[in-house]
Amino acid sequence: MSSRLANEAEAVAPLHSASLDGVFNALAHPARRQILVSLYARGGSMSAGEIADRFKHSWPTTTRHLGVLEQAGMVSTFKRGRHRMYQLRRRLLLRAADWIYSWAEPVDDTVVSDERPTWTDLPFADMRNATAPDDPQGTNPN
Repeated sequence: MSSRLANEAEAVAPLHSASLDGVFNALAHPARRQILVSLYARGGSMSAGEIADRFKHSWPTTTRHLGVLEQAGMVSTFKRGRHRMYQLRRRLLLRAADWIYSWAEPVDDTVVSDERPTWTDLPFADMRNATAPDDPQGTNPN
């Protein structure tokens, strides 16, 4: 399969629970959210030193936060000369936002639709502990 097709398949595949956990864990700390905002505002890439200079944390604390973001797949690293660069990776963040958005109800109460997705169409349907509404015992995987 070509890389383009693989990327398209990945973009529409359900986001796995572990990926969501990593994104939400990364977003749980204000310093990590600020790192993401800084990267975005600076065009998506900054050196580790530039990131550290923006915060009042010690260097080990900053690298721990960067490590959490990297492990979650929200940033990647590469070398530019002697500098370690951090590159913003927005795909998982956007997919997590889509997951949250799928739960949103219309704001306008006059717009009501009976067309609701089936259980297997919902973004959490592939999660290990998710059960269908008609299967409270969890015996049916879908």
